[in-house]
Amino acid sequence: MMSRIALVVPANTDTKVAATLSHIKASVGNVPNVFALLANAPVALDGYLSLSKALSPGRLTGRQREILALAIAQENSCQYCLSAHTALAEGVGLSAADARKARFGKSDDPFERALIHFTQNIIRQRGLVSDENLDRARKAGIDDGLMLEVVANVALNTLTNYANRLADTEIDSPVVEV
Repeated sequence: MMSRIALVVPANTDTKVAATLSHIKASVGNVPNVFALLANAPVALDGYLSLSKALSPGRLTGRQREILALAIAQENSCQYCLSAHTALAEGVGLSAADARKARFGKSDDPFERALIHFTQNIIRQRGLVSDENLDRARKAGIDDGLMLEVVANVALNTLTNYANRLADTEIDSPVVEV
């Protein structure tokens, strides 16, 4: 299957984009198709990488960010991102069962479950989360700052979800059904 939008090949792009893709390859061992896709718009690739880097030292742990990425990809029906994040989940301590639960709003941990539900509410209600849902999130330990960090993670993941949906990007990790 070919992507509907061509993937950028480092040899066929300018030196700045080629350097960014080379750095990605050095960091993860290859250039995932999502990055080769985003490289069509260097500002989109740089924006994604910058926001991702800015969010990494936040209050959400790597495990929690991955749980949210799975839930967001499920809500947005992005098979590419579901597949990629399912493959990445083990690296942050999620079992295959944990990853599957996260996709569908479940977790054995009450705080993680509250984070997933809050994230689903943000997506489903397009940010217009009800007072009742805000109160429920606060009672679960999600304060105002963490709410906004969740929104930032929704934005980051929605960028790749929508880009991959638009392009129908070829999946380069074990395929997970939506």
